[in-house]
Amino acid sequence: MAVNLKGKSFLTLMAFTPEEIRYLLDLGHDLKAKKRMGIKGDLLEGKNIVLLFEKTSTRTRCSFEVACHDEGGHVTFLDSGSSQFGKKESIEDSAKVLGRFFDGIEYRGFDQKVVEDLALYSGVPVWNGLTDVDHPTQILADMMTIEEHIAKPLNKVKVVFCGDIRNNMSYAWMYGCAKMGMHFVAYGPDVLAKELDEEIMKNVQKVAAETGATIEVSSNPAVLKGADVLYSDVWASMGEEAEIPERVEMLTPFRIDMDMIRATENPDVIFMHCLPAFHDFETTMAKTQMELGYDIREVTDEVFRSRHSKVFDEAENRMHSIKAVMVATIGK
Repeated sequence: MAVNLKGKSFLTLMAFTPEEIRYLLDLGHDLKAKKRMGIKGDLLEGKNIVLLFEKTSTRTRCSFEVACHDEGGHVTFLDSGSSQFGKKESIEDSAKVLGRFFDGIEYRGFDQKVVEDLALYSGVPVWNGLTDVDHPTQILADMMTIEEHIAKPLNKVKVVFCGDIRNNMSYAWMYGCAKMGMHFVAYGPDVLAKELDEEIMKNVQKVAAETGATIEVSSNPAVLKGADVLYSDVWASMGEEAEIPERVEMLTPFRIDMDMIRATENPDVIFMHCLPAFHDFETTMAKTQMELGYDIREVTDEVFRSRHSKVFDEAENRMHSIKAVMVATIGK
């Protein structure tokens, strides 16, 4: 059956069928090859998009801007300091205004309801660039990267997410793995497992039962065996400094190091990370916290720079996967 995503918003992978996700991945690979060949694109010619950023980013902003320009589109960037969005103007009113100006809207911020309301009221496709409970464009890029480096179909791949298992990347991976019939393990402290959203877990397991996926939550290092991917994310973001002592004590056993790589018993296991990563002490935050006695690295520098690490291929694929989403939903 042909896939047609024209006019559809991209808010969460849970709203897409496995066939639709497969289409987006294939399109991403095709658009990447097209760019590598130096072919000028026109699939977004005459299209205007706006990027709404309540949370800063390097990869998400650059990916949307370059991807749009590559295919002949035009971009407007608005952050929280350069618009009235949600302050002097309601989200509903802002959405209705922006929908008159733009062909597509990207939102990166906090509350999932905001991106859902933008889609509800704007009348144009809306793309989720990150919220507190999801990061679907990242998962598309991650799946592209897996397909480039692991000689298995996705439904034979085992992904182990290590560390803060109740953050948005862990949830996003659950959604993606459930939809694509993959094996996902949230590997982290039992205390965090108890904080996982019960409704989300119920919905994920329901989808997994339909697709043949396996979704596990465990603190037992035995789950590392057979992993194809070890994935991590930061333990604390800017503004969460007060939580660092507790996070470090809780999550240090789940730091990805070469011992953990060896524990997979897979010589070809790959390490992935959505970035930015704390892997050394060359950032202000990591250096400052280390001076206070807290090692906030979620991965060692040895792993980050090893042959197992595919983080920069993964970062590049943000652009290609995001381009696929835009072309599929508003392109020619």
